[in-house]
This record gives sequence, C-alpha cells and structure tokens, in this order.
Amino acid sequence: MTWNLRNYPFRLGATSYIIPADILPNARYLAGKVRDIELILFEVDDGPNNLPTPEVIDELSRIAGEHDLTYTVHLPLDLKLGEDGSERDQSLVKAKRVIDCTRRLDPWAYVLHLDGRSVRTSADKEAIDCWQDQSVRALEIVSEWAGSAEKLAVENLETYPLDFIQPVLDRIPVGRCVDIGHLWLDGHDPIPYLRSAMPRTRVIHIHGIAERDHRSLSFMLQEMVRAVWDELMRVNYKGVLTLEIFSEEDFVSSLEVIERVSL
Repeated sequence: MTWNLRNYPFRLGATSYIIPADILPNARYLAGKVRDIELILFEVDDGPNNLPTPEVIDELSRIAGEHDLTYTVHLPLDLKLGEDGSERDQSLVKAKRVIDCTRRLDPWAYVLHLDGRSVRTSADKEAIDCWQDQSVRALEIVSEWAGSAEKLAVENLETYPLDFIQPVLDRIPVGRCVDIGHLWLDGHDPIPYLRSAMPRTRVIHIHGIAERDHRSLSFMLQEMVRAVWDELMRVNYKGVLTLEIFSEEDFVSSLEVIERVSL
C-alpha cells in the first residue's frame, strides 16, 4: 500500500512501538511511512529503562534528516510537585531526564499528563485550588527545561470531566494534546472539544476502541473517523496527528481506514 503523506497539511505519525523491537528499529521501519514518531519512553526505579543513548540519538537525528521526520516525546509519568511543593517529585525528576536526553532531536512537542486523580471528583474547592496552583507551577518548571511553555502538550484523559484541566491551561500558555480515543472511550463527540482546543493544539492522538483502547481505527465506525478527518482538513490543521497504537497489524489497518476517509 502506498500513499502520499504530502497530501495532508498535518504530520501523520505513529508510536515508537509498532513492530516488536526497540526504538531504533521502529524508527527505521516507520521512516517514509509517517512524518512523526512518538517516542514512548519509560524508566523503572532501580530497574530497566529505554532512554536512548547518545549514539541512538545520533541515529534518530540522521533518520529524521533523511526522511523529513519529527519526533514527539511522551513524558513517562503524570506531572506533579513533590509533597513539599518542590521539583523533587519523581515525575519531575524523570521528566527532566527525558528532556535532557532527547533535546538534540528538537522534539515537535513533549506530551504529558497532569496528575489530578486525588481531586478529579472532589467538591473541595480548597483542594482543587491547591491542585491547580501546583499544576501550574509544575508546568512552569518543565517549560523552562523544555525551552518554552508552547513545547509542552497537555493531554486530556479518560474518566476526567471534560473541562478538568481548563483552569490550569487558562493560567499558562502551554500547548494541547487532544486524545480523540479518550473522548470516544468516554462516549463524547470529539468535534466540539477539538474545535475549542484547536488554537493551542500541537498534537492529536487517535486510536480505536475494542476490548481496550489504543487499537486499530478499523474498530470504529468509519463515519466517526471521517468526522475527525474532515474537521482537521476544514481548519487546515498543521500539527501532528499520531496513530497511538502499538502493533503492525493495527498500524496497517488504521492506515487503510485513513486512506478510505481521505478520498
């Protein structure tokens, strides 16, 4: 199957775990098939990690230069301040390590979650205000490491109220990552949310829902995918659209769906 990636105003992307191999073989496999690769990085305390070595960064940079590729980087933990209100929380420590490691790739965006589990269903205004203040401060800290607030892309999460992160976003000019799959998973029509977020959206994640999320778009009604596609084309979206899926089968079948809805 062949397709012209230049037909789209945005950068169609995929994750760094499409084939069952490490990041570098995935980058080689995806080069020429996509225009952005979302690097999924992890680091286990006192255990393994997949942070790229300087040599791997060199090769990723070479591949990007030869194939007009960009990279987005998904930070490994939901951001929050330490219990003492400092940047010593592991989520921030690891965020800095990942940013330092990948800086030479000049990522399109750093995608991140905010850790709001403790207050997402709370009616305690004081606790909510405190969480919002701490989230803004965490984003300010990470923005300095990333080079600008606009480099960050804060993602909406499933099971959270639709407007949960908005008070934080109103206070700091970070970018957005709209996860269409999360909206579908919660039964929402993604188009109104997408339209509202679009002025600050750097990255969009899309994936199908089957026995779990992050599956092929072939599991979705084609008109649902087409509605999103048509909206992106209508506004001439210039950011990254990531197929946030994790197998070659789901990747290929999702591309086939995109080929159909883009006709």
